[in-house]
Amino acid sequence: MIEIYKTDAENRLIQIEESVYMDSGFDTKDCWINLTNPSDKEVEFVASVSGIEDDVLKTPLDDEERSRLEVEDDYTLVLVDIPVIEEGTEDYYSYFTIPLGAIIKKDLFITVSLKDTAITRDFIRNRVKGFATYKKTRFLFQILNNIATKYLAYLKQIDKASQRIQNELHKSTKNKELIQMLDLENSLVYFSTSLTGNDAVISRLMQNKFNTNNILKSYPDDTELLEDVAIDTKQAMEMCSIYRDILSGTMDAYASVISNNLNIVMKVLTSITLVISIPTLIASLFGMNTWVPGQSSPWGFWGVLGSSGLISLAVALYLKKKKLL
Repeated sequence: MIEIYKTDAENRLIQIEESVYMDSGFDTKDCWINLTNPSDKEVEFVASVSGIEDDVLKTPLDDEERSRLEVEDDYTLVLVDIPVIEEGTEDYYSYFTIPLGAIIKKDLFITVSLKDTAITRDFIRNRVKGFATYKKTRFLFQILNNIATKYLAYLKQIDKASQRIQNELHKSTKNKELIQMLDLENSLVYFSTSLTGNDAVISRLMQNKFNTNNILKSYPDDTELLEDVAIDTKQAMEMCSIYRDILSGTMDAYASVISNNLNIVMKVLTSITLVISIPTLIASLFGMNTWVPGQSSPWGFWGVLGSSGLISLAVALYLKKKKLL
């Protein structure tokens, strides 16, 4: 999907209609082209109007691409990982990350991603203050700031979901809750890896290593915004590490509880088997086809039955005293 936007003279974001930008005479100066899981034909069109190679435009479409900063003669590529929510059940969500590429030229800004995400939607819906398509450096830093903000928000959601699942596990230890905790732990692994890569990109941007081709220029206000992004990213990394350690420790603790409960059940069943085996043993002895004591007495059967019952009771009381039953 191709979406093209441009900020007009009154700082309003205007979407360019397809019939307009498909015209061979369309001027892309100061436009923002947003590509979402584009087809080969759409990639070829953007490549023709931007002068950027197809392979570069397709780079963010590989979900295994690592975060990085590439500075070429006529463009700058900033590739970062963004958080995405995937609906699981009605009780919780799972989280993962996908690459988002920002390709900046002197007169054009291009974003490419596999999915339509809240990161770009916030700009389209005018939820970001001070946004303009012609302010390319600020636009890039605002995207990075929005990404860091989303990481922090999703991490708080993960923490709340983790606490809710732990409360449910206090009531009953079920596989459902443990599987949900495993999904949350996997989400934190994705977040941790992605945040580490994003932090490296932000560090390079703060060192002003993106302006060797004079495409992006940093201004004081932009520098302050990038510093805020760096702080939020560091905070998200710390939160991610803490939550992952808590989740991992909780899962290990509940695994030990389940194992301990299983041992208790096996111990009780073994004790019950021992108590039941005593009457069985006595009955088998008196059931042999030979003379046994008391077989001529009318009270012999009841004597054997009573004796076996008393012995079983004594063994049961002993096991109870030893807390084995």
